[in-house]
Amino acid sequence: MNDLQIANSVAPLPIQQIAEKIGIDTEKLEFYGKYKAKLPLDLINEEKARQSNLILVTAITPTPAGEGKTTVTIGLNDGLNRLGKASIAVIREPSLGPVFGIKGGAAGGGWSQVIPMEDINLHFTGDFHAIEKANNLLSALIDNNIQSKTRNLGIDPRTVLWKRAMDMNDRALRTTVVGLGGKNGGIPRETGFNITAASEVMAILCMSKDLEDLKERFARIYIGDRFDGSPVLAGDLNAQGAMATLMKEAIKPNLVQTLGHHSAIIHGGPFANIAQGTNSILATKMGLSLGDYVVTEAGFGSDLGAEKFFNIKSRSAGLSPKAVVLVATIRALKYHGGKSLKELTQPDVAALEKGLPNLQHHLNSLSSFGVPVVVAVNVFSSDSEEERKLIVDYCQNQGVSVALSEGWAKGGEGCESLGSLVIQAAEKCEKSFTPTYQLEDSVEEKIKKVAHTIYGASGVEFSSIAKSQLKKIEKLGYGQFPICMAKTQKSISDQEKLIGRPTGFTITIREFEIAAGAEFIIPIAGEILRMPGLPEVPAAESVDISADGQISGLF
Repeated sequence: MNDLQIANSVAPLPIQQIAEKIGIDTEKLEFYGKYKAKLPLDLINEEKARQSNLILVTAITPTPAGEGKTTVTIGLNDGLNRLGKASIAVIREPSLGPVFGIKGGAAGGGWSQVIPMEDINLHFTGDFHAIEKANNLLSALIDNNIQSKTRNLGIDPRTVLWKRAMDMNDRALRTTVVGLGGKNGGIPRETGFNITAASEVMAILCMSKDLEDLKERFARIYIGDRFDGSPVLAGDLNAQGAMATLMKEAIKPNLVQTLGHHSAIIHGGPFANIAQGTNSILATKMGLSLGDYVVTEAGFGSDLGAEKFFNIKSRSAGLSPKAVVLVATIRALKYHGGKSLKELTQPDVAALEKGLPNLQHHLNSLSSFGVPVVVAVNVFSSDSEEERKLIVDYCQNQGVSVALSEGWAKGGEGCESLGSLVIQAAEKCEKSFTPTYQLEDSVEEKIKKVAHTIYGASGVEFSSIAKSQLKKIEKLGYGQFPICMAKTQKSISDQEKLIGRPTGFTITIREFEIAAGAEFIIPIAGEILRMPGLPEVPAAESVDISADGQISGLF
């Protein structure tokens, strides 16, 4: 059976029954049908959240199809529950871009899924739509002010950085011209669209502490400059109140269930190659408030997702993971050992051995945070016994805890061994993580520390544009913010063709973006697209719906 068939083969429990398992009174639920509900923010207990065990799931450098972090996250969560631990999975919401593009959905896979899978992968509870509308409201207010004769703030249209957003992979919208049509169309200027996951509104949602904090962060969004060179913020347009109003329901985390009928909280969905790559602080704290364990994931490899989880999210939230699960797959390691994508299902021990340095690099960089690491070998049916033994032996010889993760085929039962190792690791963790850099470091120094410690780069170069922008960042007073690196997910370096464990490379910072509301600086390394395109054969071509409403082709 495929993922959708497996998901449809399990009858979900009414969401109030799932809520009761973690001590939530039915009266607290805001129902979105029978199997989804919004959770009020007053369920967060800061003291309880600090006492519970936060488990971060990350991965080695993935293949284009991903290595199953969400599948492992959900399987591990169900496995921990089977071992008697009150565990809650806390993950991101899927974006429609990948759903209809190349990766497919993000609700897990096989017997380690969250349900209702179709709803979660499609419109869900409307959070992405609210984010998109809040983003585009600010865009409308900006262009309205530029053409205004009586309330004009003197915004220089050439400096406006804020773009519109849409939750779809649509390369034709990367660069657009607005304001055409004469006097009725406004003032013409060049702009474009970001995918919703890349909007600063998404980043702000995932960094906010409450509705008031959300509104204050909206007010601090940096838009561009006036003709006199002074900065313009969203608060200058009085945009924050209306934007926060559009987000009044979206700020509440969403409760669903796993196929094992255990609780899962889903909220927010920033990508890790262009944003912070993890669910909201609110969702994570809510899970920690309601359970003794929270299993969460951070996007792409540890060089992106885990680095940002520690240095941005954990630092801001005042949380520290008790253990890190590093997901590795035999197919990805063979890819890093030189096998082509079409050959990854063929047994090849030699290629696997050649790819192991990629795993070793992620183990080394994760060790810098000082948190115990467990390797989860996400099992595929194409893996040979010899290949599985090789990677397990390799980890054990390195003194690293390792377990096969068979969540896709067996659900929580297939992740009990992994769960036991995670419990042992969490119980041994006695200190908070060590950040890669200090906030007092200069932006340039922060980048160099991440490049050296996390990527293994030999150096960092800055373009002339980036150097000029650095001066402006310091002048605006944003130099104390953490950094949110934007780079390819296909390599540890900033060059996607450098697979495996590259060495001797230099990270080149092309330019910077300022996320003043989210409170981080975005150094852009290489050609990073904030509006992806569809592949030659989009996943959308396989999706269909029957006359009686049955969906097919969604995965």
